[in-house]
Amino acid sequence: MRPLDPRLLRHARAARPYVVLTAAVGTLTAAAVVGQAAVVAHVVAEAAGSQGRGTITRTVPWLVGFGALVGVRTLLTWVQERFGHRAVTAVTGQLRAAVLAKVVADRPFSTTSDGTAEVTTLLTRGLDGLDGYLTKYLPQLLLVSTVTPVVLAVIWWNDTIAGITVLLTLPLVPLMMAVVGLSTQAASQRRLGTLQQLGAQVLDLIAGLPTLRAHGRESFQGRQVRAIGDAHRQATMRTLASAFLSSLVLETMTTLSVALVAVGVGLRLVNGSLDLRTGLLVLILAPEAFLPLRMLGVHYHASADGLAACAQAFAVLEAPAPIRGRQAAPDLRGTTVRLADVRVEQPGGTCAPDGASGVIAPGRVTALVGASGSGKSTLLAALLGLRPVSSGRIVLEPASAAPVALSDVDPHSVWAQVAWVPQQPSLVPGTVLDNVLLGCDEFDPSVLTAAAVRTGLATVVAGLPHGWQTTVGTGGVGLSAGQRQRLAVTRALLRDASLVLLDEPTAHLDAEAEAAMHAGLAALRSEGRTVVVVAHRPSLVALADDVIEIRAHAAEMHTHDPSNALESVHSDSMSTGVVAA
Repeated sequence: MRPLDPRLLRHARAARPYVVLTAAVGTLTAAAVVGQAAVVAHVVAEAAGSQGRGTITRTVPWLVGFGALVGVRTLLTWVQERFGHRAVTAVTGQLRAAVLAKVVADRPFSTTSDGTAEVTTLLTRGLDGLDGYLTKYLPQLLLVSTVTPVVLAVIWWNDTIAGITVLLTLPLVPLMMAVVGLSTQAASQRRLGTLQQLGAQVLDLIAGLPTLRAHGRESFQGRQVRAIGDAHRQATMRTLASAFLSSLVLETMTTLSVALVAVGVGLRLVNGSLDLRTGLLVLILAPEAFLPLRMLGVHYHASADGLAACAQAFAVLEAPAPIRGRQAAPDLRGTTVRLADVRVEQPGGTCAPDGASGVIAPGRVTALVGASGSGKSTLLAALLGLRPVSSGRIVLEPASAAPVALSDVDPHSVWAQVAWVPQQPSLVPGTVLDNVLLGCDEFDPSVLTAAAVRTGLATVVAGLPHGWQTTVGTGGVGLSAGQRQRLAVTRALLRDASLVLLDEPTAHLDAEAEAAMHAGLAALRSEGRTVVVVAHRPSLVALADDVIEIRAHAAEMHTHDPSNALESVHSDSMSTGVVAA
C-alpha cells in the first residue's frame, strides 16, 4: 500500500477533511518553525553584537513573538491530536461498514478463499492498526511535504553551501528508511497473518468445544492455540526489533548530516565569510529539515500493521462484483425446476455434485440422496444461487411462461420465495419467540401455533421454563441440536414460501419428533408448496414423491475453483431474507 493511498479517500470519506486539515496544519507548522528559528537567531545575534547595552529593551518584542509562535505550534499539535483521534474512529467505522457490506453482498458469489475468521480478524483487531497510521504516520508524511521543503528553501536562501549540504544528505534518510521498511512491511504482514490464524483457530475451538470435551480432545487443541500464539508473539518481537534498528539507523544518519552542516557553518564563521545571525539560523533550521523525515521513519512501524490491514480491506472492497442475473424470477409456486447435468467443482479437483440431473416438480416432495460429501448441500446452495455451477444448467420452467435459466434470474427475486433450513441453523441471542419470528415483520399467532405443532416445537416450548420467552444464547445455546432444528423448520414454515429447501431436517430428532416433522412436510405438500430435502434416513426418503441421486467424482480437469460453499456463513448474514433458519 502506498503511503497515502487514494483508495483510502475513496472508501472512507471521513479521511478527506482530515487530510486537508493535516495539510493546513503542516503548512502553518512550517511557517512557525521558520519564524521561531529567525527570532532566536536575531535575538542571540543582537545580544552578542550589542554587548548587553539595551539588549532587553530591543529584544522584548521578539521574545513576545517567540512565545506567540510557541503557542501557535502547541495549538496546532492539539488540533492535530484532537481531530486525528476523531478521524480514526470515523475512518475505521466507514471501512468496517464498507467491508462488511461487501462481504455480505458478495460472499455467496465470492471467488476468494478468505474465511470468515480472517475477515472477522480484519474487521476487528486488524483495522485497529489504522490508529497509528492516521494519528502519527500520516501527519508526519504531510509535514515532510511541507516543513522540509520550506526549511530547505530558507536555508538555501540564506546560505547556499549549507543548502547544498542539506539537499545532498536528505536523500540518505529515505534510502535507509526504504531498506529497513521493506523488512518491516514483511514482518507486519506475517504478524497480521499469524493474528488471523490465531483468531480462526480460537473461533473454531470455541464453536467445537463441547464436541472436543465430549471426546477428550480439548487439551490437544489448546497446544495448537498455544503454538500459534507463540508464533504471533515471535512475529511481534521481530517487528519491534526492526523498529529499534530503524530508529538507530535514522538517528545516526540525521546526526551525521546535521554535523556536516554544523562543521561547514563553524569553519565559515571562524573565517568571517558568514555572519552570526545567518549561521545561527542555519544551525537551528538544519535539524528541523531532517526531523519530519526521521519521525516519519519512527512512526512507520506504528502504522505498518494498519497499512497491511488496509491493503487487505481494499482487496476485499475491490474484488470483482459477482455476475448476477437481472431478470425477475417467475412465481415458483407451479414452476418446475430442471437440473441438467449440474456439476460444481470443489477445491482439490473433485466435482460434487457431478452430473446431477432430475426434475423438481411443483407441489411435491423431492429427496436428494447420496453418500456424504457427494454434494447434496452444495446443490441446495446452487438452487439458491449461492454457488455458481461449473457446468450444466438449472432451469426454471413456469407453467405459463418461457423457461429461464437460474443464472439469468435476479437472486433476490428467488430468495423472496424460498425458505431454507441449513444443517446448522442460525440462532441469535434472544428469546425462542424472537428466533422463530426472525425475518418476519408481522405474524398471526394462530399460524405460529399451527407451524409449531407441525414440527413438534410446541412440545419443546411447553417444556421450557418460560415458554416462548425462554432466553437462548448465541448459536442456540440452551437448546439441544434437535430443538434447534425444530425451531429452524418452524421459522421456515412461517414464511409464505413457494419453495422450501431442508438440509437433513430430521438428523437430530428422535422417532416421535421425526414423525411430527414428516407430518409437517406432508402438510406443506398438501398446500401446494415444492419441498426439496436432503435425506439420509430411509423413512424420510420413503416420504418423498421423487428421488434424485447425487454423486461426486474426481474432475478430469484439475482447474482450481476457489469459490467456497459458505452455507453456514451465509445463513448468518441472510437470516432475515431467504434463509429462514
